[in-house]
Amino acid sequence: MKISEIMTRNVQTTSPEQSIREAAATMARLDSGALLVNENDRLVGMVTDRDIAIRAVAEGLGADTPVRQVMSGDIRYCFEDEDVQHVAANMADLQVRRLPVLNREKRLVGVVSLGNIASSGSIRAQATVLRGVARGH
Repeated sequence: MKISEIMTRNVQTTSPEQSIREAAATMARLDSGALLVNENDRLVGMVTDRDIAIRAVAEGLGADTPVRQVMSGDIRYCFEDEDVQHVAANMADLQVRRLPVLNREKRLVGVVSLGNIASSGSIRAQATVLRGVARGH
């Protein structure tokens, strides 16, 4: 089974110049703890509610701080034509709960999460990703 068969499409993104207030409001509206950051049709990072709390609020930065200043730029991803088991193993190794999904032209086409893997029907992939993500840091 390929990632394209289980991934979530039509992913909400933010720009690196958007304020962390706007990003947080989008997260609240979507009931999501993370937003992918897209610039000129390219994935450039991810910002999480934890990034905003630790890198902005805890440091005394204002709500108008641009996302670029607090986002994680070294973003891991997978490709839509990769095998689910392979991606589950990568997620487990990286201890991540979600990965952006790119096409081979490196354009964002979706996101794969623990929930997607859990719904895939692949017991092996489910066990693999759960074992890795549940591992202590």
